Amino acid sequence: MTHSLRFSAPARRPLASACRATLAGLFAVFAIAASAQVSTTNGLESLEAFVKNTKSGRAVFTQVVTSPAREGQTAKTKTSSGSFEFLRPNRFKFVYKKPFEQSIVSDGQTLWLHDVDLNQVTARKLTQVLSGTPAAVIAAAADIKALQADFTLVPQPDRNGLEWVQATPRTKDGQVQNITVGFRNTGKGSELAVLEILDSFGQRSVMTFSQFEVNPALGAAGFQFKPPAGADVIRQ
Repeated sequence: MTHSLRFSAPARRPLASACRATLAGLFAVFAIAASAQVSTTNGLESLEAFVKNTKSGRAVFTQVVTSPAREGQTAKTKTSSGSFEFLRPNRFKFVYKKPFEQSIVSDGQTLWLHDVDLNQVTARKLTQVLSGTPAAVIAAAADIKALQADFTLVPQPDRNGLEWVQATPRTKDGQVQNITVGFRNTGKGSELAVLEILDSFGQRSVMTFSQFEVNPALGAAGFQFKPPAGADVIRQ
């Protein structure tokens, strides 16, 4: 995030190893200072409405990745930020701007990872890396039934003014333990607000989305990726 689609903060290292961390983890939170509230829907219903009604989306994100504390040491955190777009099914783009430039792009068939500083690109078939990942939950699935085939979905109590659902991969051999998604009820529908990922190594990644646009006019061409001239391209 083997490569599973977990997103974690970009680091200066060869992309072949960076994509394991970047593709096996995703996402941390600006604390939303609002108390839990009672709502007429739950997180599972919000997820179903989001998948059904939000066919494309665009937002900016801030991500905080927290590694487990080692003996005698405090937990370490890394913060990154960037932009996110998706077009159902199976097209999505995460563009990290800070602290280092890195892109994760799916054109529907191939997953591309590009480290700008290293001018290095890794390409893998999307079917090899998508199952059981955060991107499968929020951006790839065509409907809720497709999600339920790959995840056990359980609504969680409301907190911080959001409705939550936890998705646990049905396959046990991946690097993601569970994914918890928070939705904001806008009165017009369910808006993606927070994504939390706990991986098999105990690393927690939380991504907060803001400036979310529902169903912007995005075309498939915007998710095409062409390796830059002179880039070192690794196909796996």
